[in-house]
Amino acid sequence: MSHPKGPQFLDYMIPIIEVLKENGGSGNASEVVDKVIERLKIPDEIVSGTNVSGQSKVKNRIQWARFYLVKAGLINSETRGEWQLTQGGFDAKLNTESVYNLFREVHKEYEGGPKKPKKKKEEQIDDEVVEDEEHSVALLNLLKNLKPDGFEKICKRLLTEIKIHDIVITGRSGDQGIDGIGVIKLNDVVNFNIVFQCKRYKEAVSPHYVRDFRGAMQGRADKGLIITTGRFTQEAKKEASRDGVPPIELIDGERLVSLFEKYQLGLRPVTVYEIIPEFFKNFE
Repeated sequence: MSHPKGPQFLDYMIPIIEVLKENGGSGNASEVVDKVIERLKIPDEIVSGTNVSGQSKVKNRIQWARFYLVKAGLINSETRGEWQLTQGGFDAKLNTESVYNLFREVHKEYEGGPKKPKKKKEEQIDDEVVEDEEHSVALLNLLKNLKPDGFEKICKRLLTEIKIHDIVITGRSGDQGIDGIGVIKLNDVVNFNIVFQCKRYKEAVSPHYVRDFRGAMQGRADKGLIITTGRFTQEAKKEASRDGVPPIELIDGERLVSLFEKYQLGLRPVTVYEIIPEFFKNFE
C-alpha cells in the first residue's frame, strides 16, 4: 500500500475519516486505530513492524495522518485520547488528489514553524515520531525496561488509581500466569473478584495466551485482565470477547499510556502554544 504522491501515511487519511463517520463522529484513539487497521486488512506481521523508536510503523503513520487532519481542521484535538470530526471533517469528500493537496498545504505551514527549522523530504516524515506522541514512546520504553516485579508493582499502582481494591501481587512460579488479584466494588453490597496478568511485551500477544489465562482464572475470579506494553493481535481480541466464555479485558500499550495520562502517573502535563498564522495576516 503506497500513496502515488507524498508520504505513505496519506493512505490512512480517508480510512480515518470513514471510520469516524461510521462511529458517529468520534472515537477512542486506540479503537479508531484498530478499526482503520481492520478496515484495510493489514496483517498482524505488518502491524508488528517497528521503527527505530520501537513504535509500530503502521500505527505511527496513522498518527501522522491524524496529525495532518487536525492541522487541516478536519479533526478536533481538544480532548486527549479522543478523535472527533469537526463539521469540516463530516463534510469532507476526500480523494487521492485532494488528500495530497491537503498534505501539501499543511506541510508548508508545519515546516515553516519554529519546531522544524530544517526542511525534510516528504517521504522522511513516515519514520519520525509524531510530536505529541513522543512521550508515549518514551513511557512505553521505560515500562518495557522495568524488571518483572517492578512492572507488576507499577501495574498494581495503576489499578489502585482505577479504584480496584485489595490488590495482592501473587506472581510466582506455578501460578499459571496470574500475577495478581483484586476486588471491584460496584457498591456497598456487590463485589467482583478480578485476576490480572502483566506482560512486558515488545511483540504482539497471540490468542493462545488469552486462552491459557482464561483457563487459569476459572473458578478463581469473575473477571480477568491482561496488561501488556505490546499489542494484541486481532485474533487475541476476538478470543478475549468470544461468546460463551468469561470475557477478559485487554489493556495494550496505547491504552496503558492513556491511563497513565489520565491519572498522571509519572507524567506532568505541560502547556504548548501554537502560532496561528491567520491571526497575523490581519496586520500585514
